[in-house]
Amino acid sequence: MSSVARVRCPDCSALDDKVVDSRASDDGSAIRRRRACLGCGHRFTTFERVEEAPLVVLKTTGERQPFDRDKVASGVVAAVKNRPVTEEQIDALVTGVEDAMRRRGGEVESTRVGLAVLERLRELDDVAYLRFASVYKDFTRVEDFADELRLLTKGSGRPEG
Repeated sequence: MSSVARVRCPDCSALDDKVVDSRASDDGSAIRRRRACLGCGHRFTTFERVEEAPLVVLKTTGERQPFDRDKVASGVVAAVKNRPVTEEQIDALVTGVEDAMRRRGGEVESTRVGLAVLERLRELDDVAYLRFASVYKDFTRVEDFADELRLLTKGSGRPEG
């Protein structure tokens, strides 16, 4: 059974059009179609995207919440404040975390999200990593910072002190 998608012309509201050109978007996430209205001749563009299944985060309390990209980004922005990190790097980090979580399935534990952020911050900026770790791991003593710093420098191959 064949079905034809009907798109209303934004100019005259007619439902009859023809596809003039189709191509993948720059990032490959959508199909861009140029259409011509058969009623008035107006040309317009539509995009066809795959509808992604919702990503759910399982909190330590047992509560389930939709994955909130903005929440992850705001935590990263706070960690990189006054650091030499660009908005593009932040966006790439958040996208990397979201993509990694989607590959794990429709539901992920909040601890996995936090660890994925830490992993990427470690590669991006040591100070931002420590800032995020101090909140994520709930540091309560100065020694917690020292312990984490030892782990950070040990794992990076950089000399301590």
